Amino acid sequence: MSASLAIGAWSPVLALDSLDLSVTGPAAETLEPELNTASILRSAQAEGTTEPQDLLSAALSDYNRLVETLYANGYYSGRVSILIDGREAALIPPLDTPEQISTIAVSVDPGRPFRFGTTRIAPLAPDHALPTAFATGQRARATVLRDATQGAVEGWREAGHARAEVAGQQITADHAANRLDAQVDLAPGPLVRFGSLQVAPGSAVTPRRVRKIAGLPEGEVFSPEALRLSAQRLRRTGAFRSVQLEEGTIVPPDNRMDVTAQLVDEAPRRIGAGAEISSFEGLRLSGFWMHRNLLGGAERLRVEGEVSGIGGQRGGTNYRLSVRGERPASYGPDTSFWFQGLVERLDEPEFETDRASIIVGAHRIFSDTLEVEVGLGLETEDTTDAFGTRDFTLFTLPVSLTWDRRDEILNPTSGSFLRADITPFIGIEGADSGGRLMLDGRAYRALDDDARFVLAGRAQVGSLLGAALDRTPPRFLFYSGGGGTVRGQPYQSLGVTTGGLKSGGRSFVGLSGELRAKVRGDFSAVGFVDAGYVGSEAFFDGSGDWHAGAGLGLRYDTVVGPIRLDVAAPVSGSTGDGVQIYIGIGQSF
Repeated sequence: MSASLAIGAWSPVLALDSLDLSVTGPAAETLEPELNTASILRSAQAEGTTEPQDLLSAALSDYNRLVETLYANGYYSGRVSILIDGREAALIPPLDTPEQISTIAVSVDPGRPFRFGTTRIAPLAPDHALPTAFATGQRARATVLRDATQGAVEGWREAGHARAEVAGQQITADHAANRLDAQVDLAPGPLVRFGSLQVAPGSAVTPRRVRKIAGLPEGEVFSPEALRLSAQRLRRTGAFRSVQLEEGTIVPPDNRMDVTAQLVDEAPRRIGAGAEISSFEGLRLSGFWMHRNLLGGAERLRVEGEVSGIGGQRGGTNYRLSVRGERPASYGPDTSFWFQGLVERLDEPEFETDRASIIVGAHRIFSDTLEVEVGLGLETEDTTDAFGTRDFTLFTLPVSLTWDRRDEILNPTSGSFLRADITPFIGIEGADSGGRLMLDGRAYRALDDDARFVLAGRAQVGSLLGAALDRTPPRFLFYSGGGGTVRGQPYQSLGVTTGGLKSGGRSFVGLSGELRAKVRGDFSAVGFVDAGYVGSEAFFDGSGDWHAGAGLGLRYDTVVGPIRLDVAAPVSGSTGDGVQIYIGIGQSF
């Protein structure tokens, strides 16, 4: 059987009338897509190339590209012919390029597939097993042989033999029997231990701090994972644009190997800004200034300001100014010290607060997906709400845990996210002692291989323990409604009423679901439903009130994340009516 694909292209000066790629044999339907993808001629055609010299060059390159694709699929006796206006491209003299090329015909005869005969890679590292696809009788794909060899070398490196390499190989193709024999000899080399980390000149971060941040385990057995982790620690400081850790010479008699850090610094200072608008909540403007290497130790200082509620229909304008500093590797390579100072004025629908706080703490990264932050804080605030004008002074112990397994942060299509915020507090003046708990869980699942359709779900649970409503700072209480909880319902429109006085509640549940669908190019459409619950009890018991909203949205993908437009309306509850519009950057969750 055969399969072919012909696509025409036109140019006002030079014309390539057709490019035909045909594959013969029973594997045509399987091989044709891969060969078309590998073909440089196909890429040139897609780019609108019509210059004869460029097309001839692409054709000459395609001989190797198409043969490599056949090898990757286990075909070692294939034949490739590329005819340019009836002439074999390989036979056209380089200095005799045609003035015009009208037709190109590529024909591929893959021949019969080969299978592995003898398969041997030795010696192997302890506990390392070769892939099952690399065995006698299996399809002799070149990619399988390559991956098996690279995996065997990496197995020795993971066992501490940093200089493991291929010492020799004998690959024999028996065309009569359609068999490929592969024998590879490895040279593991000596067991290696880490030496010291040398820092190449050029970085503004001091060598002493680079070594402390990297945390290279000097004296321990070599490990590629330890090397990767050291590089990752340097990258996540944000102080470096490029990080490369180069393995050095092995020095006997104890076979120690120094590692050299080649670093390129990021610009030390950065500024940024953001904006978000809602028809009900008003305009939110934010900006920040950041220094990435304040004292030469990759310390980060960030000053951030925000004004929100501008032109909103509930509450007034809020102001916030914060300063946060962080010093990496203060208590070991994975634990940093941080401090934060904050002043803000909140003019919310149900209360007004002037607040100042200062917190110091530690941030520990346990893995690529898990991190924990612990703080010790003191704050004071002056509040006016339904319970009158009150002053609060609190001692707090905020703890947060983040477990992030999303495939992407800005626009996830799979994985999950969980954040837990636990804040015990001791009332020094005006407040009871207690604790506030907030859980935020999200999950994402693509419904097709290309992730054109994605289901996204979110659940939020909040609880206030040990403190009465009238003895708790209002910002610790829970409200529902608005872009962060229930779209379509007015901002913070759902609370509780106790003794005729309205305030936030002591318990909260928020549920959100979205179906995201790629429409065309960078545009996506979203359908969503949100629901929220607020109760006066510490834990959900159903005695509080629910409300819900639903709507449609549009997303436009950019390098900084999707630009978001959501239009929503209430579907249950008595807290609002009419349509709400939300515009911002990034997915809603």
